[in-house]
Amino acid sequence: MTDREGGCLCGAVRYTLKAEPRPGVVCHCTHCRRQSGSLFSFNIVVRESDYEQRGETKVFVDSGDSGQPVNRHFCGHCGAPILVRIAAAPRHVVIKAGSLDDIGGLTAATEIYCDHAADWLTPIAGAARFAQNQ
Repeated sequence: MTDREGGCLCGAVRYTLKAEPRPGVVCHCTHCRRQSGSLFSFNIVVRESDYEQRGETKVFVDSGDSGQPVNRHFCGHCGAPILVRIAAAPRHVVIKAGSLDDIGGLTAATEIYCDHAADWLTPIAGAARFAQNQ
């Protein structure tokens, strides 16, 4: 596997993924939509030990359905979302896949919070769909 690289829009934050991520998750929840400024967020998950970051992120502390913290990291210069650390999923990081330099080979295996999805969006072929979080 070749390391994957990514970063923010202005280049102040860069990162390397040292392992291939799990198949992606498309999230239609209100919080991901608002953070991304789009209709959904495409996310990939890696172990925290396989994520190396250069540059500082700012953090917005949100809360998930569990009531536990969801730390949303973004570049303090350009505002680009980079990753999420979820208290309910320790030792893992959720990477905003749009921040990768190359998204080649990534697939979406799951869609969550489909009850919040835009009515006109077509389901992703072959992806499991859940009304809420799985």
